[in-house]
Amino acid sequence: MTQTETRSQAPTNAQPEIYRLRTPLMKQGRSDITLSKTENMTVRIKCYAAGGENEFHAHAAEDHTFVVLAGQARFSNPEGEIATLGRNEGIMLPRGAFYKFESCADEPLVLMRVGAKVGTAEVPRVTTDGRPIPGDSLENKTVPPIVMEGAFYE
Repeated sequence: MTQTETRSQAPTNAQPEIYRLRTPLMKQGRSDITLSKTENMTVRIKCYAAGGENEFHAHAAEDHTFVVLAGQARFSNPEGEIATLGRNEGIMLPRGAFYKFESCADEPLVLMRVGAKVGTAEVPRVTTDGRPIPGDSLENKTVPPIVMEGAFYE
């Protein structure tokens, strides 16, 4: 493919989008705010009072990364702990990589999450035995969210 062919296939109305890394801090539960989205990429900011994504799962059609903005996160795969990450540290999770994480500091965990679509899947998020597991499910240890009034990460 030539440069001319590549350029001609780009959307002609594509425009940059500005976003801000800001989220309320959580007293209980978690928040998940989409900051920007295209057909193939999503940028989100997430906040966890405690816990995290506590059941092993993989994303069948997405590569994604987490960057810790505040707090600490302990990431594990089915073989054991991968790492405990602090501020400005990140982890790349390729499509199909099983993981879970939890907040492990005395302050809320704030993460930036960037995901890039890779193919398609009937069930986008699955457990190690292939069952669907929605991110906001009881199986994934979701609890009702309570915001710390007037407290924000920004």
